[in-house]
Amino acid sequence: MQVLTVVGARPNFMKAAPLLRRLRARGHGCQLVHTGQHYDENMSGAFFRDLGLPPPDRHLGVGSGSHAQMTAKVIAAFEPVVLELRPDVVVVVGDVNSTLACTLVCSKLLVPVAHVEAGLRSRDRTMPEEINRLVTDCLADLLLTPSPDADENLRAEGVDPARIVCVGNIMIDALRHRFEHEPPSDVVQRLGLHGDFGVVTLHRPSNVDEPAMLRSIMGALEAIGRDLPLVFPCHPRTRARLQQQPDPARVRLCEPLGYLDFTELVRRCRLVLTDSGGLQEETTWHRIPCITIRENTERPITVSQGSNVLAGTDPQRIQELARAALRRDAAGYRVPELWDGNTADRIVDALERWLAARARG
Repeated sequence: MQVLTVVGARPNFMKAAPLLRRLRARGHGCQLVHTGQHYDENMSGAFFRDLGLPPPDRHLGVGSGSHAQMTAKVIAAFEPVVLELRPDVVVVVGDVNSTLACTLVCSKLLVPVAHVEAGLRSRDRTMPEEINRLVTDCLADLLLTPSPDADENLRAEGVDPARIVCVGNIMIDALRHRFEHEPPSDVVQRLGLHGDFGVVTLHRPSNVDEPAMLRSIMGALEAIGRDLPLVFPCHPRTRARLQQQPDPARVRLCEPLGYLDFTELVRRCRLVLTDSGGLQEETTWHRIPCITIRENTERPITVSQGSNVLAGTDPQRIQELARAALRRDAAGYRVPELWDGNTADRIVDALERWLAARARG
């Protein structure tokens, strides 16, 4: 197979790295296109190095902009790449704007698309990612899902079951590889953390762009910080918003961390408070309590089977759920089936079968 894999933003990198390793190990041709939706040396460059990702074969350099501007720039830049390389299949991952844009290009050029992490739904169309998920899954030829609830979502939308393959969660492949093949990070010592601590991440516009909302959430974190020291690797978007507010006394802000440092920090922590989708999955695998500061999640299996709890944005509820999580026995937390570190091989199997069947007509 000649496989072209697309990444656009940091959440994509962790999903692409294990797949590229297995494609190459099994003798398939693969090229990596980075749209440049996220790129800065402090964050994206460090993730590429930490994950062992090769330099992209093509870097489109689209940069930031509104959702419409970004999607349009990716479409215009990606089309000539596909026409030049003519891959057997294009693999898109996740739910960022690049995922949608590249799927649209391939659909019009009649180039097959496989979507890794298909079928996730939050039921909240105010989230740009939900629109990206819906349209990508409508157009993609092969839908590679992380869990049975994603299969059910697709079937309920009328998707042909022949297009759906449950392969598991490729994010866990990256985590297992990191802890089995990379040295431990000294990030806990470098940050001067002692004993139990919690980790915070916030980046969603609905949480950080409105000053009153951000102030309310930070007030809840300050209260939790009286019981448990909190460290907050701060996304540049969030850091800019926090500069307009008083410095948090009990929440330690630090610069963004690379993949090796951040995964070590999470593995060693007692509690995570986040609005990230990927962290809901990572904490489920680690069996670490996670308080998700959102009203909904596209990963409900992390709530029904794992350690995740939806808190919404009410500061009192965030505090109550955090304190309850610290008292809860982790023995009841479960890791979903197929979140075992072997998803990349199952994806390659599915691609081989699907393309062989397509060739037979």
